[in-house]
Amino acid sequence: MDSAVLLDLLGNENRRRILRLLAHKPCYVTEISEYLGVSPKAVIDHLRKLEEAGLIESTTDDQRRKYFHITRSLRLEVSVSPYGFGAKSAYPAKSSLDMSGRCPHLSIEVPSASAGSGDVADLATEYDRLQELDRELSLAQRWVHGRVEDTLAAIDDRLGTEADSRFFAAILAALVETDGTAAAVADEVGAPEDAIVEALAQLADVGVVVRDGERYAIR
Repeated sequence: MDSAVLLDLLGNENRRRILRLLAHKPCYVTEISEYLGVSPKAVIDHLRKLEEAGLIESTTDDQRRKYFHITRSLRLEVSVSPYGFGAKSAYPAKSSLDMSGRCPHLSIEVPSASAGSGDVADLATEYDRLQELDRELSLAQRWVHGRVEDTLAAIDDRLGTEADSRFFAAILAALVETDGTAAAVADEVGAPEDAIVEALAQLADVGVVVRDGERYAIR
């Protein structure tokens, strides 16, 4: 789902409260109405929007009462800093995703293929392990974000300019990974070569990079 659409949808407090309630158990309209303290008509309107977005769906019981429940897990991340604003949403990866080699900076113990077929005690242990891993990853993500901002601030100080520090940081990283030509850096960064040439000239002017023929290198 588009993150902008999701942000607009969840900008309403009552819709957030509905999802919080449905995360505990399926509910019917009257239950939700009493929980929110709003009219059933308003609840139905919120449910319709959530259903159209694919976040919830309904089933009907023997008494023809419609129950609503969350359809699947979805993660929304929003980042706001002096160096950028961004939002992204993602569904959980399938359990069959091969994690080997995908996280070279992390050591993740991947359970065996039969982990999901253990007894309840085994499943509880695995759940506890994954909860702890989630907490560690959240802390690591905060640490990385902090170091990214420190690095960008240092680049700003070094360049003495209010230019896009993320763009310049990407260019400097590309100089390390490529042969240093403007074409190679442009390909690595995914930006027009003219813009890369101009940025490299600015970096050279403040003494951050040096030019040797067609190649640039960090000083």
